[in-house]
Amino acid sequence: MSGKRIVVGVGGGIAAYKCCSLIRKFTEDGHHVRVIPTESALEFIGRATLEALSGNTVHTGVFEDVPAVPHVRIGQEADLVVIAPATADLLARAAQGRADDLLTATLLTARCPVVFAPAMHTEMWEHPATVANVALLRERGATVIEPASGRLTGRDTGAGRLPEPDEIFGLASLLLERSDALPRDLEGRSVVVSAGGTREPLDPVRFLGNRSSGKQGYAIARLAVQRGATVTLISGITAGLEPPAAVDVVNVQTAEQMREAVDKHATTADAVIMSAAVADFRPTTVATAKIKKGAGEPDIIPLTKNADILAGLVDARRDGRLSKSTAIVGFAAETGDENGDVLTHARAKLARKGCDLLVVNPVGDGKAFEVDNNDGWLLSADGGEVALDHGSKALMASRVLDALTALLDRGPTA
Repeated sequence: MSGKRIVVGVGGGIAAYKCCSLIRKFTEDGHHVRVIPTESALEFIGRATLEALSGNTVHTGVFEDVPAVPHVRIGQEADLVVIAPATADLLARAAQGRADDLLTATLLTARCPVVFAPAMHTEMWEHPATVANVALLRERGATVIEPASGRLTGRDTGAGRLPEPDEIFGLASLLLERSDALPRDLEGRSVVVSAGGTREPLDPVRFLGNRSSGKQGYAIARLAVQRGATVTLISGITAGLEPPAAVDVVNVQTAEQMREAVDKHATTADAVIMSAAVADFRPTTVATAKIKKGAGEPDIIPLTKNADILAGLVDARRDGRLSKSTAIVGFAAETGDENGDVLTHARAKLARKGCDLLVVNPVGDGKAFEVDNNDGWLLSADGGEVALDHGSKALMASRVLDALTALLDRGPTA
C-alpha cells in the first residue's frame, strides 16, 4: 500500500493541530502527502509546519501555481482524500458543491475515496443543517466518520470531538486496502462486541491470563459504529488500546464479569460478536494474601471451569431469554494437533457451540495474538466456509461485518 497519493485537507478549527500527527503517520508509511488547508485553518496552524511535515508546498487558493492547474490535477491524481478536521462550514460547502478555494475544488475533482473527520461543538454537530449535510455527503459516497465524545473547546464536553489521529489513520488505511469497507449498512442496529483477555485472580498479585491484545475486537467495534451501528464494547484486558470513537465501553476483568456484562447488553442487541479471549478456567480459591515461596507453597492450584459465554448466548436464544432474531458470532483461536488440523477443530467447535458464524484464527508462531495482522476462515452454521486472506485486523473486521450484515438481512437461524 505504500506510495499512495494522499490529500490531507485541514479545516479551520482548534482540532487542526492534530492533523500534524496524521500527516506524519501517512509520510512514515511511505505515502506522498499533499496538504490543503483552508485559509481559516492557517489561523490555527502555520503553513511552514504543514510544508515541513508533508515535504510539499502548501496552497489554499485556486490562483496559486496556476500553470500546474492544481484545482483539477490534485483531486484527479489522488488515491485518497482525508479531511481532518472537517468543520461544520467545510461540510456545508462540500455538500453544496462549492469550489471557492483549493480544497473544495479538489473535492469536486476527486474520484477516489473521500473521508471527512468532523470536529465541532455538539450543538453544531446535532444541528439539522449539519445532519442533512452529512447525510447528503454519505449518500454521494463519501465516508463521514462518527466523531468522538469528550472535551471540546473550553469547558464544554460532548459529541463532536475529532477522533484521535491513530483512529483516522487506521480507517483511512483500511480504505486503501478496500475502498468499499465502510458502507452505512448497519444503520439502526445494535451490536455488542466483546474484546481482549480476562484475568482470573490467584492472589492479590498473580492471575491466570492470556496473550490477547484486544486489537481484533476493537477493530470490529470501531468499524461497526462507522457502518452505522450503535455499539457496546465489553472490554477485558487489552494492550493499552484507546476506546474507539462513538462506542460505549464497559470495562471488565474476569470471565464472570464479562459474562454478566454480555448477558445484560445482549438482551437489546441485534447481534453479539464474541471476539474476546475468555479464560476457560479460574482458580477455585483466591488467596487474600500473596502466596509466599517456601512454607505454605501449594503443590497444585485447583481450577474451576468458567461458564461458556458463547454457548450460554445460544441457549438463551433457544429458550427465549434472548430474541430469536439476535445474531451470534463466535471466535476460535485454534492450533492443529494429533487429532486434527485447525479447521477440523473449528468445525467441531461450531457444531458444539451452535452460533451462526464462527471466525477461526490459527495461532502460534507470531500469529493472531499481539500483532496487527490476521487471517483464518469464516464458518457458518449452514455449512459455508470462506477463507479470510492475510491482512490487517481492520480488513478482517470488515469481512466479518459483511457476513454479519448479510446474516441480519436474511435472519439468523435460531
